[in-house]
Amino acid sequence: MKFSVLSLIGHAPHPLTGELPSPADRFDEVLATGEAAERLGFDAYAIGERHAGPFLSSSPTVVLGALAARTSRIRLMTGVTVVAVLDPVRVAEDYATLTQLARGRIELVIGKGAEAGHFGLFGLDEARQWDLQAEKYALLRRLWSEEHLDWEGEFRPPLKDVTTVPRPYDGLPRIWHGSATSRHSPELAARHGDPLFTANAIQPRAAYAELVAYYRERYAAHGHDPSGARVAAGSGGLLIADSERQAVARYKHLYEARVAQTFKPHLAGRAGYNTPFRTLEDAIAHGPQLIGSPQQIIDKILGFHEVYRHDLQSVSVDGFGLGHAEQLETLQRFAEEIAPVVRREAPSTLWDPPGT
Repeated sequence: MKFSVLSLIGHAPHPLTGELPSPADRFDEVLATGEAAERLGFDAYAIGERHAGPFLSSSPTVVLGALAARTSRIRLMTGVTVVAVLDPVRVAEDYATLTQLARGRIELVIGKGAEAGHFGLFGLDEARQWDLQAEKYALLRRLWSEEHLDWEGEFRPPLKDVTTVPRPYDGLPRIWHGSATSRHSPELAARHGDPLFTANAIQPRAAYAELVAYYRERYAAHGHDPSGARVAAGSGGLLIADSERQAVARYKHLYEARVAQTFKPHLAGRAGYNTPFRTLEDAIAHGPQLIGSPQQIIDKILGFHEVYRHDLQSVSVDGFGLGHAEQLETLQRFAEEIAPVVRREAPSTLWDPPGT
């Protein structure tokens, strides 16, 4: 299995102390985490995109550009690119530029976004979100695959004889489809023969397993070789202790304060917005979060793999209110105590050089 670190660049007050770092300090932390992820042997580092709520990730291309300059090996990803609210021409130009700067290390995860409010911010009708995503994504693929493109659609003016520049570094970059609660994204991924990135962040495992199974079924139905149906999975957060008892003692108040802080009463009942695992004990026992001893976390990831058969596991350490030094210590423990075991037990050829 391969491993990625995700940052949504959250910028909310600490759930217990109320402390809030400056935006400049937060960005410094995000860049330092990317450098650490490469040093520790993670395969990828992803930056989210949010246009509403307590986040600083409205311009992921800028952050990824800084990361491209500070790293040399690690793949740089998005998590997700909210293509439904963006102009595909701008997306094509920005991310093709990044592929050149990073010499092909860029991969996109696209989605319609999980934060309520960004469609109105861009003057778009949220009721048409899936139509927006399907049309804009199809155009993005053509912009990267074709030159002198003529195109007409519903959601932007027509294009005549358009060739976006720069061209991508090495052809069409790999594009994953982020999926949290709806079958629309698995269907779109399957139609285009693209990989699926299931959020695996809030709901019970069975909900995500259903989306993955649907994706594989539709992937084959669209005529693609089933062996090419790559899957990645998120985790909803990472907290490591020497034992479950120590995890509960160290993180219970922190975890439950963060859950209370992020709970959205107006979205109660809408899957994907509020975790049903309100206590730390419940999250350890039943949730997708990676919390507990190294062996507990190993067992949980391998349990995901039994169901998802995924190639890439994403982890995130900046959502629970850990200080930056503790975040880096957590990633180091994961890299040293967890990743080697899972790589051995669930090998993947994703990103391996041809012929290896």
